[in-house]
Amino acid sequence: MIKSFFYRKETYDRNRFTWKLTLIFACMETCELKQKLLEKCIQQQSEMLQHLQKEIDEAQNQANEYGQPKDRYDAYRTKLMRQIELYSKQLDKANVVMAALQKVPVDKKCDRVEYGALVITDKQKMFISAGVGKVELNGETFFAVSATVPIVHALAGKRKGEEAVFNGMKYKIEDIC
Repeated sequence: MIKSFFYRKETYDRNRFTWKLTLIFACMETCELKQKLLEKCIQQQSEMLQHLQKEIDEAQNQANEYGQPKDRYDAYRTKLMRQIELYSKQLDKANVVMAALQKVPVDKKCDRVEYGALVITDKQKMFISAGVGKVELNGETFFAVSATVPIVHALAGKRKGEEAVFNGMKYKIEDIC
C-alpha cells in the first residue's frame, strides 16, 4: 500500500512537472511568436516607409524635370505638388506607427487585453500594438491593431474565457499572451 502511494505521488509529481514544462514552453513559444510578429510588423512598416519615400522622390523628380510653372494655373505642376504633400503626410503617419511599434513590450506576459497583448478570439487573432493591419506569419493571419480601435475598447480589460460584444457579434477570448 505504501509503495503504491509513493508511486502515485511520483506519477502525480511527474505529470505536474510535465504540465509545468509544457506551460513554460508554451509561454516561450508565445513570447517568440509575439517577437516574430513584431518583427514582421516592423518589416511591413519599413517597406511602407521606403515605398512612400520612393513616391515622394519620383514626384519631386517629375516636378523638377517639368521645370518652372508654365502659367499661374499650371494644373500638372499643381498635381505633382499635391502628390508630394499627400505622400509626405502619409510618411509622417507611417513614422508615427513605426515609433509606436518600437515601443511595444513583447517580453511582458499579459493576462488581460491591453497594449502589447496577443489576443486570440474565436473569430480572429489580434496583436495590440500599432495600426499596421493584416500580417501573415507562418501561414496564419493576424491583425496588428492600435489600442485605440473600437474592438480593442470592447475587449479592454477582459481575460481568457470572457466574452465581449462588438457590432452585434460575440467575441470569446480563447487566449491572451
